[in-house]
Amino acid sequence: MNKIEHIGIAVKDIAAAGKLYEALLNTPVYKVEEVASERVKTAFLQSGPNKIELVEAMSPESPVAKFIEKKGEGIHHIAFDVEDIEAEMQRLKAEGFLLLNDKPKPGADNKLVCFIHPKSTNGVLIELCQERR
Repeated sequence: MNKIEHIGIAVKDIAAAGKLYEALLNTPVYKVEEVASERVKTAFLQSGPNKIELVEAMSPESPVAKFIEKKGEGIHHIAFDVEDIEAEMQRLKAEGFLLLNDKPKPGADNKLVCFIHPKSTNGVLIELCQERR
């Protein structure tokens, strides 16, 4: 894994949260998009070399909706940038980590993604991200 790609924050209202984080970080939201595979809307902010992803559920069945219902708004996941997501997925499976998907899937911000179950990472949802080529 190369670096932290972004920190994902689950929110109920992406427009209101976007304004709050724009004021907090003194930087604008630079991208808003829907991710159909996860049933979410995302908004990204850049603060120096760091990115924040705000994530709003678009459906009550979305994993993010269930997260907010159970834990409330807040940090949802930490995403790491990887060079070869399939090789990294194989390595992590061999190490005994439980992956939430068998193959990389399209994610936000032109990425292929895979999630690692929080049960195998001390309660933290981890996302692997590879830039789509």
